[in-house]
Formats: sequence, structure tokens, C-alpha cells
Amino acid sequence: MEAVHGTYVASGEGALLLREPPGSGKLDLALQLIEHGARLVADDRMLLRGDRGKLHAFAPAALAGKVGVRGIGVLTVPFVHTARLIMVAGTAVPRLPEPATCTYEGVVLGVLALAPLEASTPAKLRLALARAPA
Repeated sequence: MEAVHGTYVASGEGALLLREPPGSGKLDLALQLIEHGARLVADDRMLLRGDRGKLHAFAPAALAGKVGVRGIGVLTVPFVHTARLIMVAGTAVPRLPEPATCTYEGVVLGVLALAPLEASTPAKLRLALARAPA
């Protein structure tokens, strides 16, 4: 089992890990995705577990369903206990990116580079999740 920092949301058949530095907009993006039907899996810290070539993530019990929103405080939002991670997003945004991957717990995942505060980013992520391999 591996502990990682980031924000993790589930949508449809898969989920997305947002890896960004603090204050970069990952929670803003996660909240926009949640407004469009995604569910929180974990914010700030999550545990990853590889199982037969698939990667599952879940929040430590004390953080389940909790998000720390700047200017407001800690809120409770709808969440799922675990979801299969299929994609990771970061902030370095080339115009025409080469395919990129990362590995957690021996499972290779695709990496997207998207700007979290662009208005179109939630739509881009929904499209990417829908096209990701199952």
C-alpha cells in the first residue's frame, strides 16, 4: 500500500488523481467535477493499493468525505469509499503532449497535463475519463 498526496475523484467507471502543488487549483477543479456528478474519493491524502493489475484508492478514515476549502474551512461532500484509479493529471501543459505515464504499486497509469483553473478543464477531464481504457 502506498500513501500519496493529491485530490482523487471518481466519475463513471474510473477515477482521476489530481496531482498539483498546494494552492494550484486542484480542489477547485475537483469541486467543479463534483458539481457535474463526480464523487470525492479522497482529498489531500489517499492510500493506493494494487490488485491484479488494477489500482484502487481510498481515503484514510479520518479524511473520508472531507475537503479543506480555502476561505471556508473543512466541508463534508458526497464521497465513495474506494474507486479504481485510471488517470493522473498534473499542471505542465504542452500544446501537443507526448503520451506520458506514471507507475504506482506496479500499475502503469496515463498522465494528462491540464491547467486546473481553465474553464474547459472539467469538460476535458470528463472526455478523457470516458475514453480511458477500462
